[in-house]
Amino acid sequence: VQLQASGGGLVQTGGSLRLSCAASGRTLSINTMGWFRQAPGTEREFVAAISWGSSSPDYVDFADSVKGRFTISRDNAKNTVYLQMNSLKPEDTAVYYCAGRSGRYTYATTRYYKYWGQGTLVTVSS
Repeated sequence: VQLQASGGGLVQTGGSLRLSCAASGRTLSINTMGWFRQAPGTEREFVAAISWGSSSPDYVDFADSVKGRFTISRDNAKNTVYLQMNSLKPEDTAVYYCAGRSGRYTYATTRYYKYWGQGTLVTVSS
């Protein structure tokens, strides 16, 4: 499985960005996709995740720091997961990584995710 993240850029405080993560390869093996971010000098931290199954609704989870501002969604036909980021703050500045795993659980810990994208930089200016 290969993951390709895109959509990062420079935005002012209060602005919005939409990140995309396109999956290719053996995508049927993935049931959960997550977004993590890493600012300089910090550890990679959980942002959001979405989990799905063939006969149940999608489940989403968010870090407290982004609840109410970020949403996560997916387009099954495009094998793509989106992270819509609104009301951005300078503290949201980081490299954002998408990640994938098998199994329907939205872990907030990096070690549970097997597949990783290359990261896309989001910079929020004050």
